[in-house]
Amino acid sequence: MDRSLLSPRHWPVWALLLVMRAIAFLPLPVQLSLGRGIGSAAHLLARRRRHVTEVNVALCFPALSDPERRNLVRRIFVSTGIAAVETSIAFFRDPERYRERLIVEGLDNLEDAQAHGRGVVLIGAHFSTLDIAGALLSLVADIDVIYRADRSPVMEHALRMGRQRLHDGVIERKDVRTALKHLKAGRTVWYAADQDYGPKHSVFAPFFGVPAATITATARLARFNGSPAVFVSHFRDPERRRWTIRFSPAIEGFPSEDSLADATRINRMIEDAIRTHPDQYLWLHRRFKTRPPGQSRPYRAEAGRRRRARRPKTAA
Repeated sequence: MDRSLLSPRHWPVWALLLVMRAIAFLPLPVQLSLGRGIGSAAHLLARRRRHVTEVNVALCFPALSDPERRNLVRRIFVSTGIAAVETSIAFFRDPERYRERLIVEGLDNLEDAQAHGRGVVLIGAHFSTLDIAGALLSLVADIDVIYRADRSPVMEHALRMGRQRLHDGVIERKDVRTALKHLKAGRTVWYAADQDYGPKHSVFAPFFGVPAATITATARLARFNGSPAVFVSHFRDPERRRWTIRFSPAIEGFPSEDSLADATRINRMIEDAIRTHPDQYLWLHRRFKTRPPGQSRPYRAEAGRRRRARRPKTAA
């Protein structure tokens, strides 16, 4: 470890990691209750993220009434709070302890795809159970993971070490060469392709009927070595204290020669999975921040509040 990470300016992050480690060893019912409390508090206090979530829900679920939307937004924050606790479990506990709480559906689909020997692109999405699912998945499948580096060097070190404890290959998303190398070696590479990374290498594919900047890297990864693509989804059942991971059959005819058609197809699979548990998706992300030419950002009210907050006060 780089000794600079021990600098006093990083101590708050180290303190957070110590809290996460302590949470990881609490009884599961206590953890779930704590997660609900964290989510409820965030719903009240995190105004910017609540605004983003409200906009996303309004765009993607226009048929809901205002009370239904408010209820869904509240449940999304509760789910996200539970996810924060699950992250602590994922990085500090042995997943074997939770094997009996794992339900796996369609594992034979993944194994059939792996049997081709050309590597597998395991297509995922940012469901709130992402971290705990990654830990539990290590119990049943040998996979490599692509992730986005954290801005905090201490958190990045901790999260990378946590993932390397469970997976042989941990690849930063910009390191495309390593990802391709792993596919060439016949590895299974897990890639969540549902966030807005800007217009570069993206197409505007519909997501719940709204044009969304959707990266085309998923199809490029599969095309490189003729790797089959399998979609994976994962959800929690907080009442039964269980987690379910589902693997689709290999996606036929993917990738095609049409980048927009491929992106649309993947988005539709993500939509179908979200509809089963709409509160367990990362709606706090600004999924629609990049717009087609001529369209304004839907989060402008949030941006306006930030500009007003930064504006210096003048004397009367």
